[in-house]
Amino acid sequence: MIAHSRSVICTLLLVTLVIGGCSEPVSPTPSVAGPVIQGDQLQYPPDHPQIALLTTTAAVMATEIPVDLPARIVWNEERTQRVFSAFSGRVSSIDVSLGQAIAKGQALAHLSSPEFGAAQAETSLAQTNLNLATQVLDRQQSLFDLGVVARKDVEQAAAEAARANAELKRAQAKTDLYGSRNTANQQLVLRSDVAGVVVERNITPGQEVRPDNASQALFVISDPSKLWVQIDAQTPDIADLKPNAQVQLVVPSLSEQVFKATVLAVADQIDPVSRSIKVRALIDNSSRLLKSEMLARVRYARKIGQGVEVPASALFLMGKQHIVFVQTSKGVYGPRQVTLSQEGPVKVVLSQGLQIGEEVVVQNGLLLARELRIAKESAAITGAAKP
Repeated sequence: MIAHSRSVICTLLLVTLVIGGCSEPVSPTPSVAGPVIQGDQLQYPPDHPQIALLTTTAAVMATEIPVDLPARIVWNEERTQRVFSAFSGRVSSIDVSLGQAIAKGQALAHLSSPEFGAAQAETSLAQTNLNLATQVLDRQQSLFDLGVVARKDVEQAAAEAARANAELKRAQAKTDLYGSRNTANQQLVLRSDVAGVVVERNITPGQEVRPDNASQALFVISDPSKLWVQIDAQTPDIADLKPNAQVQLVVPSLSEQVFKATVLAVADQIDPVSRSIKVRALIDNSSRLLKSEMLARVRYARKIGQGVEVPASALFLMGKQHIVFVQTSKGVYGPRQVTLSQEGPVKVVLSQGLQIGEEVVVQNGLLLARELRIAKESAAITGAAKP
């Protein structure tokens, strides 16, 4: 039994030795040398993997710079009517629905309004008074012709007839705006004075309507084929955003689709809340893709003088100084102080510090700044440690 156990142990030892002899030795993974500091520049070894992350582009001569401004699409107020009621009443019927196309003068809703009925009755009474005053004038004129009454009686009757006629015209002008002139049926008809589409409806059957409590229009009628664009511009933008200037409207909610718009007017004052200058533009919406209250961006090309243009992602602010990282040779990068003259969301223009054709880092510049700071700190510690 003991001999058998020794035999098993010897066999296991032999197998272990064979396996260990057949296995190849594991070579250690070579370490990648880090960047080194050279003055104010950072140099990476050739084929360092981080070089591929530091994308660069060449600076070019600048002639114009794209500018994006916040904008909002609104109804064209020249083609919009907000319908209110001038009389109190109860809604008896609604004749149109939201999104319905209507013609000029078409009925929108009917209201039962005793207040409007009183205006109708006032018109009828004014008509009766005018008829009576006209009859009195005719009778007085006949009597004057016969020598029965004096001239002053005729003149007084003529004055009463003129007064009654003026009162009738006043009453008729009030009722003509909203319905029938001669019948006191208390039916107030709300009509549209423009052709368009019912874009808003804030009225329900049976609703009590009061003109002194009208916080919003009962109906909003507008022509959505032509819309306005309200642009929040700054003072430097006014030189380019003049009436008839062409701009581009970029709508993020429509997959950054671009539309053409024409500037109509520029405000003569600065908005006290937003500190911006309101600019209004007109845009064609025949496709009906654009909707009121959509948020968008207006883009135009700002004309500039001489300068060097680089992507906005290449520019950094360190303290109070703008810098870019310049690639002086393969794998060698250094910060460069520059002077910013024009700033845009995509491109910036520099007036000093950079030459046309020089390569600047446009991606992972913050990573490069961190590596440069670490290299400087390490060099300072190493220098302090030397005797």
